[in-house]
Amino acid sequence: MTDGPGAGEGDAADADPTDEGGAEPPDQATDAQSTDGDTGADGAEVEDTEPADPAEAEATGPSAGGAPDPDLPPDVAKYDRFKKIDGGTYDRANDFLRERTYITAREWAIARLCADFRTETGVEMTKIGENLPELVPFMTDTYTPQAVNQARASFEEKVRKAGATFLYGAMCDFFTAEELDDVMYEATEVAKFLLEVEGVELSVEEELAAEDEISEVMREVREHSAALRHDEVECPDCGHHFEATAADAVDDD
Repeated sequence: MTDGPGAGEGDAADADPTDEGGAEPPDQATDAQSTDGDTGADGAEVEDTEPADPAEAEATGPSAGGAPDPDLPPDVAKYDRFKKIDGGTYDRANDFLRERTYITAREWAIARLCADFRTETGVEMTKIGENLPELVPFMTDTYTPQAVNQARASFEEKVRKAGATFLYGAMCDFFTAEELDDVMYEATEVAKFLLEVEGVELSVEEELAAEDEISEVMREVREHSAALRHDEVECPDCGHHFEATAADAVDDD
C-alpha cells in the first residue's frame, strides 16, 4: 500500500483548476485538503508524477490478468460503477470535472465510494483505499485510509462552499428568473451525466420530473428571498403578495 495517491491521480493535476474565464475556484487558496500532492499517514507530502512506465501503471488496474482477483472481497469484486469509462484515464476525467465543477476526479471517485461503502459503524476507508484500482478504472494506485479521508473531507468542504455560493446567488437577486433557470439546467445536466457515468439509469420521465421539481423549488427560493430583501409584502418581480404567518410574528418578537 502506498502513502498516498498514485501516479497522475492526485492534486498535482488539479493545482490550477481554472475555468474557461481563467478565474480560480473560491476554495483554491483556503482548501488545505486539496493542495499540490497529498499527504501520507506520516504527514509528509507525496508528489504526483506521471508513471515512468505506462504498462506498470496499467498492470495495477482492475483488468490486470483478465479476471477478478479471487482474493478480493465479494462486494469489491461485484462493484460495477464507473464501468462506462473503463479504459478512460484520470486526466480525461479530471479535465471534464475541472471545466464544469470545483471537484477533482479523485474527489469524485472517492466520494462515490464513501457513499457506497458506508456501514452502520462508518465508511470502510481501508477497504476503499486498498482496492481503489479494482473499484475505479481510472485510479491506478492504492490509497491509505488517511488519503481516502482527506479526499472525502475535501469533497465535503467544496460542496458546502459551492452550495453557499449558489444559494446566495439565487437569493440576492443577481440572476433573473430566466437566468436562474439556465443555471439550474446546466448544473442538473452535469450532475445527471456524472450519475449516468456511475451506472445510474434514468428514464426520460424521471429526468423531466426531477427537472420540474428542481425548478419549482428554485422559484420558491427566489420568491421567499425577495420577501426577505424587501419590507413590503409584495414581490417586486412578480407582484406576488406574501402573508405574514404566526412564525413570522414570533420571529419579529
